[in-house]
Amino acid sequence: MDSHPSSHNLAARMARWSSKHRKKAFWGWLAFVVLAFAIGQSVGQNLISDVDNFNGESHRAEVALDQAGLRPQSETVFIQSDRYTVKDPQFKAAVQDVTSHVRNVAYVQNVKSPLDGESAVSEDGHAALVDFDVAGDSTEAKDRIDPVLAAVAAAQKRHPDLAVEEIGDASANKAVNETITDDLASAGMLSIPVTLILLLIFFGSLVAASVPLWIGLSSVIAALGLANIASQIVPIDSNLSAVILLIGLAVGVDYSLFYLKREREERAAGRSETAALEASAATSGRAVLISGATVIVAMAGMFISGDKTFISFAMGTIIVVAVAVFASLTVLPAMLSWLGDRVEKGRVPLLSRGRRGVGESRFWSGLTGAVMRRPGLSLVVTGALLVALSLPALGMKSVTSAIDQLPDDLPVIVTYNKVKEVFPQEGVTATVVMKVDDVKAGGPTTGIAALVDAVDRNPKYFKHGTELIESKDDTVAQINIPTIGSGNDQASFDALNKLRDDIVPATVGKVEGASVNVTGDAAASEDFRTNLDSRLPLIFAFVFGLAFLLMLITFRSIVIPIKTILLNLLSVGAAYGVLVIVFQNGNGESILGFESNGGVTNWLPLFLFVVLFGLSMDYHVFILSRVRELYDRGMSTDEAVRRGIATTAGTVTSAAAVMVGVFLVFVTLQFLDFKELGLGLAVAVLIDATIIRGVMLPAAMKLLGDWNWYLPSWLEWLPRIGGEVDAPPAGQGPPSAGEGGPSEEPQPAPVPA
Repeated sequence: MDSHPSSHNLAARMARWSSKHRKKAFWGWLAFVVLAFAIGQSVGQNLISDVDNFNGESHRAEVALDQAGLRPQSETVFIQSDRYTVKDPQFKAAVQDVTSHVRNVAYVQNVKSPLDGESAVSEDGHAALVDFDVAGDSTEAKDRIDPVLAAVAAAQKRHPDLAVEEIGDASANKAVNETITDDLASAGMLSIPVTLILLLIFFGSLVAASVPLWIGLSSVIAALGLANIASQIVPIDSNLSAVILLIGLAVGVDYSLFYLKREREERAAGRSETAALEASAATSGRAVLISGATVIVAMAGMFISGDKTFISFAMGTIIVVAVAVFASLTVLPAMLSWLGDRVEKGRVPLLSRGRRGVGESRFWSGLTGAVMRRPGLSLVVTGALLVALSLPALGMKSVTSAIDQLPDDLPVIVTYNKVKEVFPQEGVTATVVMKVDDVKAGGPTTGIAALVDAVDRNPKYFKHGTELIESKDDTVAQINIPTIGSGNDQASFDALNKLRDDIVPATVGKVEGASVNVTGDAAASEDFRTNLDSRLPLIFAFVFGLAFLLMLITFRSIVIPIKTILLNLLSVGAAYGVLVIVFQNGNGESILGFESNGGVTNWLPLFLFVVLFGLSMDYHVFILSRVRELYDRGMSTDEAVRRGIATTAGTVTSAAAVMVGVFLVFVTLQFLDFKELGLGLAVAVLIDATIIRGVMLPAAMKLLGDWNWYLPSWLEWLPRIGGEVDAPPAGQGPPSAGEGGPSEEPQPAPVPA
């Protein structure tokens, strides 16, 4: 006779409804996925505008330029010949051909020819540039650049003896987006077989392996559509699809894996199919619900950043995690109820040695026992290792992603490198933007002249060639100042500070009624960092605070959440350290196929923090839920920790292996941002599922003993949201030999005070 979980457990009630209404749950889910994706595809993505990619002062400057129509996309046609020079008729004909045809393309403006001295000619005369602009921001120009590229390609065919190639903002943006699209397609195609193989190894059954994969993929598909729909209200970053695929597949597979593993364990322990499903819902289902809520809380911290990219990442990740949790608690029980023991069908030879993932793991049981015999030594050694791995993170330098992070064999990069080689240009441009009633009036004119003079008198920071562009309505002056540095180095920031702190206030900053702001590569990087630094304390307080409250209520202990936060920070810090060692310092360039840009992409540290903190909580909740279940049934803390970890660590390791496999797929992609994201997540999850959960967690719990469950009397009013004790042990059927099933556990005992 089977014991049944308590009916007040939300996850159990959802599972009971789904198992009784299998067709409604399954076909309703399928209709939801198809409908969400179809509507999302029809409305399309509303992407963040160029202006909204800036923060602070640089954002104000970019807004003024945009409103004045001074933010066109700059393009260049590179014309080169080993045989001819710009003085030869053949070379002149090619230049005239390009300028005449490009000038007639819609949205092209300000065409400058080297034959008129308006654009550059190389010193030896064998190369020249035709410069022009494409009207609109990057999103608009990306759609307008195709006719220009076609005109340039046609000119190349008419002049086969010369190289005629295009490079610029719009053409590079188009190439970047195509690369990202190709990368995502590759990641999707590679992630599926990698995930399936790992699940096959874990379950030994094709059907059992396919169920979590289907849940993960369908969750991602639905979330992609929902994100497109939501983007009509909150614009999204172009990289959001990659983030949704990465996070959605990982958590979707993990949640259903936790659920399915417990259901198989309960069946092996003697429960009926119905009771096993309800028991897994009341235990692992509840852990999934709490884990998902914790992940969502962590992701929500990105809303506080105020940055449009982070806000879109927060929205997308929250959507996909919520969808994955919903699928795991509704359609998954329906599928398991329908399949029953047929979930074991499709057994794979050599992988089907009994029921995989059921009972205690000999390896983890032995390791946990060894750790708990010497908890102090284990904690000190592993803690020192992770601290040492985290130390390089103290020197982390954030950099802004640029076109040169793409692979050198891409056509746009080949042309980019040619132009850099023939027309070497050191430094970047800082842009002073002055908005005033009339830029041609006496005050603004005097201020601009003083600005140019001050710049010329500071060659330590600035280069010659200051350019003044005025808006058609004469209300905005754009002053482009060449500076030294790369835009991400200290020399660039020194020049920016000199401009903002000294020169601008003493010149154009004195103009009455003028609004003056500085933008450019260095300004964008500095303002991004400043904005983020000012908000990090709030983000940390939000994430830590809500995670603490969730864990406090879940486990009714103030020690567990504090310990959880500290352990999670160690895995995050270690991941940061690895990123610095690999990508900032350039170790492993040949292996991973990249060239270091001297730092870590600027949006990644915060994103990694919230994602890793959330994902780490998944494993912590899953393991500690089982430990608390055993403790609440009367076991000592030591025995509950040993048994809890021995029975769950194998599942956690398998779930982590799936996550690591998916994340490492992104390391194989071309885009450097994706490589950094994939490696950072993979390293942190691997550390978290092995060193943190397998060694440091049991060592810390052994040292603390019953203090792990300490709850001050003045917090006894906290609500009881239902614990793992809701699922009493399957008492009637004996476990399989060597599986150490739950039937060996003592009956429920009152929760100790």
